[in-house]
Amino acid sequence: MTKPVRRIVVVDENDKSKALCDGPSPDVRTDPARPGFSSTRIWVTDRTPARIKGVTETLHLAHTLEPPPGGSVCRVMTFPPDDAYKGKVGAKEVQAYFAAMGSPAASTYSSSAPHPYMQKTRTLDFALVIEGEITLVLDLEEVKLKAGDTVVLRGVNHAWSNRSTNPCTVAFSSHDGYFGQ
Repeated sequence: MTKPVRRIVVVDENDKSKALCDGPSPDVRTDPARPGFSSTRIWVTDRTPARIKGVTETLHLAHTLEPPPGGSVCRVMTFPPDDAYKGKVGAKEVQAYFAAMGSPAASTYSSSAPHPYMQKTRTLDFALVIEGEITLVLDLEEVKLKAGDTVVLRGVNHAWSNRSTNPCTVAFSSHDGYFGQ
């Protein structure tokens, strides 16, 4: 069981700011194949620039790893140690995870891939390691990260591998992108 992610949504009411809600984010996904994994959506936008006035909730929008066209998604993910599932995950479990996340095409699973949860999306992602340690697995190298480190992912094939003995929490801000010049 991972700890809930507190979400505070602030609005402008008659030119005065106030907290509309303050509590655990209600949109949490898990992966039965990875005990201790969680993905908590915080907020979604469906366009850029984002609408500010009159929007009090966005989690009713379709749940996918990628944001809506022209939009963004903010999420917090907790990755359990790989040892909790290592050797127990194959194509079936990985496909089930990406389908449950609303993004079956994001998986680049291959039995010869450096990590079973390799993925690629047409997004610009900003990641901030909040707590713990994690390894960013790329096609040609791996990068070890710790709390406070940031990553800019630009539509690349990658996975997250927690080789420590403690969970790792990472915040993501994902933005719709395109492959081209």
